Amino acid sequence: MKRTRIAALVLATAAAALAPVLGQPATAAQAPYLQDPAGGEKDMKSMWTKDEVHKVEGQFRLYPGVRYKTVSRPGHPDAPDYERRVGDPKTLAWLPSYEFAWSVSDSTVVKKAVTVKEGAHPIVVRAVLRTAKGAEVAQVRKELTEKPATGREKVAGGKRIACDTGEYTVEWSVTRSGYGTLTGTLRWNSSCEQYRTAFAAHHGQQR
Repeated sequence: MKRTRIAALVLATAAAALAPVLGQPATAAQAPYLQDPAGGEKDMKSMWTKDEVHKVEGQFRLYPGVRYKTVSRPGHPDAPDYERRVGDPKTLAWLPSYEFAWSVSDSTVVKKAVTVKEGAHPIVVRAVLRTAKGAEVAQVRKELTEKPATGREKVAGGKRIACDTGEYTVEWSVTRSGYGTLTGTLRWNSSCEQYRTAFAAHHGQQR
């Protein structure tokens, strides 16, 4: 009997979705997030207080989070009762989430030269998603209490963004009360063309 259940919603990151669709493993070129500042996990923006006693470091990642439904497609001619589940390009959309990393240091003995990372800290993270014209589309803000000197927190955006609606800018900040606020911006293109291409190629395969 053919399987005819209604397609289920699939949530995946941009890279993770492409891998199963193409039948290939994810590569570095298909990174599931965009990062500010660019680089690895330890690359961060930083600032010192005026007295050069306290330092705050911060990093931001945007996870575009593609969202789509799957539909049935005919299987291999030798197995006509089997139906493949493939992505439906008509249902493509984005569901961004935001990740913040921080590091809080305090000078000891010699300013800026000898530091320690200890204690619990109040951290406030914030991100605003804006259109190319500067209009606010979504915003997240979270107050984190009693957090370690070094940490990372992911915040769900909860806002659906339509495909191909242009280039967006994310304004982000990490604040440690009494120490300072780090800020940055990150650009993101909402094009879904890579998925449409991948889905089209996959639909033509016979398994």
